[in-house]
Amino acid sequence: MLESQRKAPKSGKARSMVIFVHGYGADGADLLGLADPLAPHLPDTVFFSPNAPEKCVNNPFVYQWFPIPWLDGSTEAAAKASMAVSVDLLNAFIDAKLAEEKIAPEALALVGFSQGTMMSLHIAPRRDLALAGVVGFSGRLLLPETLEAEARVKPPVMLIHGDADEMVPYADMGRAGDALVIAGFEVYAHTMKGTGHGIAPDGLQVALSFLHDVLPK
Repeated sequence: MLESQRKAPKSGKARSMVIFVHGYGADGADLLGLADPLAPHLPDTVFFSPNAPEKCVNNPFVYQWFPIPWLDGSTEAAAKASMAVSVDLLNAFIDAKLAEEKIAPEALALVGFSQGTMMSLHIAPRRDLALAGVVGFSGRLLLPETLEAEARVKPPVMLIHGDADEMVPYADMGRAGDALVIAGFEVYAHTMKGTGHGIAPDGLQVALSFLHDVLPK
């Protein structure tokens, strides 16, 4: 089971859930801080932010969902194999937390950043039951050519990206959006102007509005 911290709902009663999925070279705590500004507006939401299962190749003090060949010299085969393991582990984590909190899948949203967005956009369409939605910050859609054939469910997606991103090109938001729309997904997008590889206040506000709309009241 993936390790994760838990931030309890403000109301004391969880009726919905947000799972943050961190990026390459980070850990769960890196995104769990986002719960602080979100929680007052989502009082019935419990928050989790698991650590990815692998120590990062470039920094053993943080984690990765899979290696990135152009960053760490790994092979494409190693990246593909690691991602498959991480997909299984993250799906198992989602299932376990839904059961523990007694929350239905349609009351869960995934919020990913960078590599965590790649994981979230890959996992959510391929689950048996649709989640409430996916927020993807500063990421990309992996294997867009297989999405339409492999998608079992089509939760709404909010894509948010800085137009000055130096790590994951801003153009990847448009590519992801196009592929999702072609596959029949409801997709929203927001550009964080002048923002690099990070989350600006306007992006967080857009994410909050989306979560408020898709999660049960």
